[in-house]
Amino acid sequence: MAVAAAQKSREMFAINKSYSIENGYPARRRSLVDDARFETIVVKQTKQSVLEEARQLANDASLATDAAVAHFASQLQRQHQAQINDQYDDQVFESEGKSIDHDHENEVESSESSELSSDNEDSDAGLTEEEMLLEKAASEDKDAEMAIQRATLVLRLREGINSLARILKVIENGKGNVVHLESRPSKEQGVQFDILAKVDMTRKDLLALMKILRQSSTLASITILAEDNINVKNPWFPRHARDLDNCNHLKTKYDPELDMNHPGFSDKVYRARRKEIVNIAFDYKFGDLIPVIEYTADEIDTWNAVFNNVLDLMPKHFCMEYRNAFKMLQDDNLFTVDKIPQLRDMNEFLKKHTGFTLRPAAGLLTARDFLASLAFRVFQSTQYIRHNKSPFHTPEPDYIHEVLGHMPLLADPNFAQFSQELGLASLGASDEEIEKLSTVYWFTIEFGLCKEHGEVKAYGAGLLSAYGELLHAVSGKPELRPFEPSITAVQPYQDQEYQPIYFVAESFEDAKDKFRKWVSSMSRPFEVRYNPHTQRAEILDSVDQLNNLMTQLNLEMLHLNTALNKLKMRSG
Repeated sequence: MAVAAAQKSREMFAINKSYSIENGYPARRRSLVDDARFETIVVKQTKQSVLEEARQLANDASLATDAAVAHFASQLQRQHQAQINDQYDDQVFESEGKSIDHDHENEVESSESSELSSDNEDSDAGLTEEEMLLEKAASEDKDAEMAIQRATLVLRLREGINSLARILKVIENGKGNVVHLESRPSKEQGVQFDILAKVDMTRKDLLALMKILRQSSTLASITILAEDNINVKNPWFPRHARDLDNCNHLKTKYDPELDMNHPGFSDKVYRARRKEIVNIAFDYKFGDLIPVIEYTADEIDTWNAVFNNVLDLMPKHFCMEYRNAFKMLQDDNLFTVDKIPQLRDMNEFLKKHTGFTLRPAAGLLTARDFLASLAFRVFQSTQYIRHNKSPFHTPEPDYIHEVLGHMPLLADPNFAQFSQELGLASLGASDEEIEKLSTVYWFTIEFGLCKEHGEVKAYGAGLLSAYGELLHAVSGKPELRPFEPSITAVQPYQDQEYQPIYFVAESFEDAKDKFRKWVSSMSRPFEVRYNPHTQRAEILDSVDQLNNLMTQLNLEMLHLNTALNKLKMRSG
């Protein structure tokens, strides 16, 4: 019951934001939801009040029964759902100290609704590129013109949040259905709030709505970001490592502030420490010096316990590439039992061996944002330590998982290249393809097994840093299947319990070859390569670019042939 209740709390408050085109963050207009900490004021207040009550219950051992936790999870579900339904109606606005001028609302509604029903298709003045594409598609296909589509609108309110109700009425009268709404105070001068609204309506009605709303004095501007089945040219994705500053959107799943099953949920000291380190990550920008964290005695004790456990299991169960990198880290005095290595020092180590770099992350990132960083040979790493109540397990990535699980293998050239290719495949991919890529990542880089001299060894970070899951994986109980990306990509997985299925690669090289063949069948209409000299991701979409690349490759082949001939002459 307690586990089920905790799961409900995760689902209720899981915020899954990214720069996804389908989620409304394409091209040059990705500016509304660029803050991973953004939440609406109303939802935040509801969450805080209910969670504090749950924490008091958790602290009282005599009352913290499964039934009580389930009761509060149920209460949380009801309150949260009610809040979602009501957060933008009149009562919510009044509870925030504001009121709606209903007479003025009715007047505006009447005038704007009548305009909405009139014929406004005789002028294209002021249409954006996306709207022109929308109108062109509608004119070419009359059946599609009347089909319901989803569009994402950015509304910038001059008059404050009260005016939103009138705008929503206009959308409703224009036969639009609002399916998602977010708001935040605007940073633009003369604008009080930015609103992101996803609406379902026909293309014809959407175009009419855009023209009407642009005439409203309530709005400083209105922009359509993306719409299903309409191609927007040049989708936004990070083109340079500095653009990763915009790729720090979190999934709040397993957050100790929200998840009642998290070991730190009722530990005020742990949550405060966690918040302190998380805020350091939020403040980090490209080019900054990676901040040093002074770890406490309790945190070092937790590291000590896991480190010794890794030393015991490594000879028998860990792959050769991991063992070799671990030895290098010990030789550089980075891996010692009594000291947690600094992210800054680990960054220099990886840069020297494979060109991978590290940047602080505030928590569990969305799949799209995390995969995008790998394209630039950047690994986003947390810096906080798991709760000392649970040293051998963490429900989310912590620094011990990153350092002992991921980083040694990022120092291996083959593994580093495989990681980067996963990232490059994600740039500009659809949400469906992102889900498949993240599933491949899960069953390889997180929970992958490989063959070594006829034995099965672990190379996935979730196995290397969690002895319980590792022993389960090699126990003979779960099913072991050969790694085939097309099959692996659609396999459901467990993120709360041990996996019932693992995939075994013949080798890193074999996994890379299979992955490349699978990626080549993806629907992305362009190819992306990473230029290490400029740290840029380049779209290969012109003959000149391809000619330049061929020239570079021919030069590299010339050098390789010359070196090979010289070696043959020496040996001869």
